[in-house]
Amino acid sequence: MNPILSTHKVRAFESISHFDISTDVLVCGYGGAGAAAALEAVTLGAKVTILERASAGGGSTALSSCEMYLGGSGGTALQKELGLEDSTENMLAYLREALGPYGDEDKMRCYAQGAAGHFDWVESLGVPYKRAAFLERTVVPLSDESLLFTGNEKAHPFNTIAKPVPRGHVPSKVGDEGGKIFMDAIMQRIAGAGAEVINDCRAIALLVDKNNRVCGVIAKRDNREIAIRATRGVVLATGGFVMNDTMTRQYMPELLEYCVPYGNTFDMGDGIQLGQAVGGQTINMEQAFMSFPLYPPAKLTYGILLNKHGQRYINEDAYLARLAHYSCQQAEQKFYLLVQEEDFEASHYLQRAAIVATGDSIAEVASEAPFPVGMLEQTVSYFNQHASNKQDPLFHKTAEWLKPLNKPPFALLEYSASEMTAVIMPGTKGPLIFTLGGLKTLTTGEVVNLDNEIISGLYAAGRATAGLPRTAKGYASGMSVGDATFFGRLAGRSAAKHLPI
Repeated sequence: MNPILSTHKVRAFESISHFDISTDVLVCGYGGAGAAAALEAVTLGAKVTILERASAGGGSTALSSCEMYLGGSGGTALQKELGLEDSTENMLAYLREALGPYGDEDKMRCYAQGAAGHFDWVESLGVPYKRAAFLERTVVPLSDESLLFTGNEKAHPFNTIAKPVPRGHVPSKVGDEGGKIFMDAIMQRIAGAGAEVINDCRAIALLVDKNNRVCGVIAKRDNREIAIRATRGVVLATGGFVMNDTMTRQYMPELLEYCVPYGNTFDMGDGIQLGQAVGGQTINMEQAFMSFPLYPPAKLTYGILLNKHGQRYINEDAYLARLAHYSCQQAEQKFYLLVQEEDFEASHYLQRAAIVATGDSIAEVASEAPFPVGMLEQTVSYFNQHASNKQDPLFHKTAEWLKPLNKPPFALLEYSASEMTAVIMPGTKGPLIFTLGGLKTLTTGEVVNLDNEIISGLYAAGRATAGLPRTAKGYASGMSVGDATFFGRLAGRSAAKHLPI
């Protein structure tokens, strides 16, 4: 027997005597990646069937704000109309710095070259984008602007390598419903194109023929198994594995000690496991996005972050995922924020940050703070000395966010991993995470094996793969949905063009 057929997640294609469904392209998963793949394939004339484990499509994309990190190629239509210029090389320089050794050069270049065109495609679906930008420091605009900074573009060292350009494109709305807007639009287009959608149906095994080509799946529907033939290919777009306790404990046990899994209920790693079963290579499995709810309000950026020793460890104007990455590398995952009264304002973020020390002088705060004697005074003195000249020789926080901490009273807030409560999940302590590892794919969406050889007939996209975003320290909001939909389209296109069996 062929060794790749030695698992229950793989069945021999030739052993199936009857197929319940026959299609050209079979897409497993109906979130952003799956929808993009399906629409691209059906547009090219392929017969497309979509399987969705849940009772309706949407996936994690529908739960998101649907920010997409887009730019390059002279800028998107939205950027251009606001007088903002970008270039492929500028965006690529940023991505290289952001992703470092984890980055896939081919994917980064492909994305930087095609991201502006991808915006045109999204807008062509009827997704609304207002020609207005919100350039203040925020996570998601609470007004209806459609362009914002969503990463580390303005922070050191990125601002020394690439020209800062806002690349976060979010559907225009008041409130955080961008994901629903996008998914409603694309699913309506898919329905009109004639693709078949089967909900409450889970792929449980891949069908592989004697030539090692993936030719379909065995799925479970209404508590019985059905066989589905895919003459051109199968696209795995089933999401990440953050909700699978067994997989997270296997691949990221240290993170689970202080982080909280966050995602779609069905982010169970189904597609990753199916791909592994036929020899698919997985990479980056230990990496995850992390969230640190430091801002809004943006004024908290004037404060300084301190570890358990009372020392700064990062430029505080970095993006929340980068802040979380470096904060959780501090001893015992303990970290604090020192602020002064004029920058301390009530917010839903702050209401859950513990105040561990206050005072009308730094010395008074130090007397209550859990730091070594004299360390807080030394740290603040050094910071103030240079901040008064708009300088930060240690971490290079930009001048925009530099001013001395010399206007009492002061407060020390604890954001330690053991105390941090995620805003969107009240009562849950620890930074939120979702996975960034998965099947290794080419820019075409083709899955490769351990020898980096293409597995014929098998494609994947979205968080079932190690896509564009690879690490929290370089993550920017919009990289995940942008990546999932962009490379989802390429996977669907490749599958539709594959010669049928």
